[in-house]
Amino acid sequence: MDDDLPFMVDRESGTPLAVQVASGLRAAAVGGVLRGGDRLPSSRELAARLGVSRTVVIAAYDQLHAEGWLDGRHGSGTYLTAAPAPGGAPGEGAERVDPLAGLLDLAAGAPSIETLDAGAWRRAWRGASDRMPLVRKDRRGEPEYLEAVAEHLLRHRGLGAGSGSAVLATAGTSAAAGELAAALLRPGEVVALEDPGYQRAAGAFRAAGARVVAVPVDAEGLRVDLLPEDARLVYCTPAHQFPLGARMPAARRVALVEFARRVGALVIEDDYDGELRYDTAPLPLLATLAPDVVVHLGTTSKILTPTLGVGWLVADPAVAAAVLAYRELTGTAPAPAGQQVVAELARHGDLARHLRRLRREMPPRRALVVDELRGRGLEVRGDDAGSHVFVPLASAEQEDRAVAAARAEGVHLDALARHHVGPRHTFGLALGYAALPRAELPRAVRLAGDALARVVEWTA
Repeated sequence: MDDDLPFMVDRESGTPLAVQVASGLRAAAVGGVLRGGDRLPSSRELAARLGVSRTVVIAAYDQLHAEGWLDGRHGSGTYLTAAPAPGGAPGEGAERVDPLAGLLDLAAGAPSIETLDAGAWRRAWRGASDRMPLVRKDRRGEPEYLEAVAEHLLRHRGLGAGSGSAVLATAGTSAAAGELAAALLRPGEVVALEDPGYQRAAGAFRAAGARVVAVPVDAEGLRVDLLPEDARLVYCTPAHQFPLGARMPAARRVALVEFARRVGALVIEDDYDGELRYDTAPLPLLATLAPDVVVHLGTTSKILTPTLGVGWLVADPAVAAAVLAYRELTGTAPAPAGQQVVAELARHGDLARHLRRLRREMPPRRALVVDELRGRGLEVRGDDAGSHVFVPLASAEQEDRAVAAARAEGVHLDALARHHVGPRHTFGLALGYAALPRAELPRAVRLAGDALARVVEWTA
């Protein structure tokens, strides 16, 4: 990079300095001022030239590294990776427009990448790469991965192999949902889904030809009393409902199991955020309570990273056999690479160590968010588990105004509007606190809290 910087920072702007630095470097790469292979200044040098703290530059570099713009080479500095060529033909080397570029993202559902141990991560990938390529994929999943999953479920979720259930690898939760629907349902049969709920699961069910019926959620999770009698599958997130944050109590879990047995339905238990809980004793998994009618789904997306694209399915052997038959018919199977990385992490004990770090990291983040928001008189729900909270609002107008006001302050908030499966009946924000770097979270939450408090006061 030349001594003349291609951008400056504005301390009077409402945009965080780290966001300004990342945006400036990104724009310089897109505009051709910086090119692939260019060596960037050290964080200390760039901080001195911009007149900001080194922490600001490190946060900017970390963001660009996560986006794939930067590559660190041991002993030789930080380099720009191949950037889009300026002035190319439309659609050829064009800049990918990121609607969240320059914003502090407080959306729910993203993991804490900062908590990952970089050395352990690299060791796992090296270990996976030492294996020779496979002739064909095992449709059940890699044996080492399935062993690691079984150990993880036993140690961290209390789900043992004694139930007689089968464990399969999956390509993630929504992929598993689609496989279950395709393997078990005839076109037009009913899947009951939490509303608001996980839209990707709804999309997977619809793509498989199922009819999705939205079922309301209250402070105890899915309303079992409102489930349709013709439901063949019931999808729910009992550990920490996405996105309202409710924990399904024992009595409702029993009622759900009784419903499934009475009507001949299967319950799909998406164990979203199940590894993280605070101030409360763990409740038994639905799969532990009723392995005959419950299919348990888990994923590495929230505890590690969604880029691995791996998860697991625990089900009655007959259900697992139907899924395997579907995979054989379609020629599909989860990719081995991500499974091998997880197996390596487990083999060295790094997966368990990472979960312990995650459980130490999340409580102070949760306390920061809850204290900031409640200190402004805002209601906060769903803070006894997981990595996001729910802030209820009175109307769609409040929701829209809150998102716009926070965006003006440089913060992206996750409105409930996009999570509704049926007509909107609940309003508010799902506020995630795992993904942002620890150094950026206090400012992001403070700005969000200020914006929310102003909107609630204006529209009260």
